[in-house]
Amino acid sequence: MAAGIVNIRRDVEDKFYRYRMPLLTTKIEGKGNGIKTVLPNMTDVARALSRPPTFPTKFFGCELGAQTTFDEKNERYIVNGAHDANRLRELLDVFIDKFVLCKSCKNPETELVIIKQGRTEDIIRDCKACGERTGVDMRHKLTTFILKNPPVKIKKGKNRTGAGDAAAGIGGGSPDNGDEEIDDGAESDDMLTRKIKAEAKELNTDTALAKEDWSADTSADAVKERMKALEGAMNNARLNGDDEGSDDEVNSPYAVLGQWVAENRDPDDPKSFSIAIFKKAEELGIEKKHKSVLVLTQALFTLEIVDEVPKYQALFAKMITSEKHQKAMLGGIERLVGMTYPDLLASVPKILMALYQADVLEEEVIVNWGTHVSKKYTDKETSKMVRKASEPFLKWLAEADDEDSE
Repeated sequence: MAAGIVNIRRDVEDKFYRYRMPLLTTKIEGKGNGIKTVLPNMTDVARALSRPPTFPTKFFGCELGAQTTFDEKNERYIVNGAHDANRLRELLDVFIDKFVLCKSCKNPETELVIIKQGRTEDIIRDCKACGERTGVDMRHKLTTFILKNPPVKIKKGKNRTGAGDAAAGIGGGSPDNGDEEIDDGAESDDMLTRKIKAEAKELNTDTALAKEDWSADTSADAVKERMKALEGAMNNARLNGDDEGSDDEVNSPYAVLGQWVAENRDPDDPKSFSIAIFKKAEELGIEKKHKSVLVLTQALFTLEIVDEVPKYQALFAKMITSEKHQKAMLGGIERLVGMTYPDLLASVPKILMALYQADVLEEEVIVNWGTHVSKKYTDKETSKMVRKASEPFLKWLAEADDEDSE
């Protein structure tokens, strides 16, 4: 997990837990009676929680007995007094438990709903994961503030609450398995667009990636034996079937696999490491599962993914046996680029080119993925951002098809 990003449920140690948020940061300003604690990234934290940033900020004030001020236009949120960052993070965990997590399934995919019963009003958490509606403790002082400043309903049928459309946030993917298409022609930031186009200019079919021969023997007997073992193990497996369970579950076999890969990484010998990975997946009984591909994409690749794709080409070529597996890999790329390594955003065209030339991903699957924003693996904003970055490669595919037809 990248520095600065933590699981929304910080008691969950699974690196591949879907729901994530930025680590709350603080900044002390002023002196004497005018000293205050500024929360520079409260907007981003609240967006990940699908709550208005005023809610957790006001919660801090209630718990600390301190005044709070909000400047929503400039995204400036302040708690009077000097407060330790770790203390505020602990209080944020309490806020999440009381006002975000479903009381039944502990999933953060909830929205706050105000229900009027006569002269009284209650606040409940409506969970989009399990369907349960559980109440919050109405004795807490924050409930008075929420009733006076009710959460804004997201338009266009989105099952989120918070400050406008920005409530979608980091790591918030929906619990359902359906893909949702969004017709949104909004342009990305000019600087990002220029950077992406610059990367796209380097795309061509004669790139070194196309010439890389994964199976080439280095003449070392040990390498021959390792490759033979890898091919034998994979050819004997029927890599098909649907997944059971969720990669969000704590201590799930997928989490165990991802953790094992992260702890046993051997960048100097990717071929023998591929054998070990497959055997570990077999041991866990998930060598046929598409979610194994999702987790491996996140666990294996780093900022050097373009150079790493050919090294693990044989492993993925054998494990990816259906369109569902390919979509899982693309979902892993979304999480890797959108959450773990944002600096890779401009390299998305190169990443897709590497996977395409390695015969891991098919053109039709890539095109369909690139034109349909989905909330299955990340929040919609992240999904849209990654697909926007892929446009140069999609354009390259289209132009290549046109040349072929001519």
